[in-house]
Amino acid sequence: MLVSNESQATNTILDKFKWGLVLVLIAFIVWGNSYFSGPNDIYQPNTIVRIVAVVAISLFTLFIAYTTNKGKAFFVFLQESRKELRKVVWPTRKETVQTTLLVAAVTVIVGLALWGMDSIFRSIVFYLTSLGR
Repeated sequence: MLVSNESQATNTILDKFKWGLVLVLIAFIVWGNSYFSGPNDIYQPNTIVRIVAVVAISLFTLFIAYTTNKGKAFFVFLQESRKELRKVVWPTRKETVQTTLLVAAVTVIVGLALWGMDSIFRSIVFYLTSLGR
């Protein structure tokens, strides 16, 4: 099914409007949360109302973002990523510990080799620079 250029332009303008609304809502969440926060205890109604409002506006913002073309594509990407994660063969605990110890040992060995080479080159430079004195 081909979409006409006019329809694509309408979708693009509508998507831009939706993303602008998403940004405004995120800014509103940040502003409102900081404006209404205070020295309240978490069990006071003001804090609970603020938390519910942030969650509700966040869910509404996510819904608006989902209705855009990029939002739907991102949701499809998340679904495909989850399918790919199921295919991954994760290492066992023993393999993880062995690999970690091997990396640590190689890091120590390389560090000692670089320290040794640095000491040798430093000694050579000190010897060569002290000859002219």
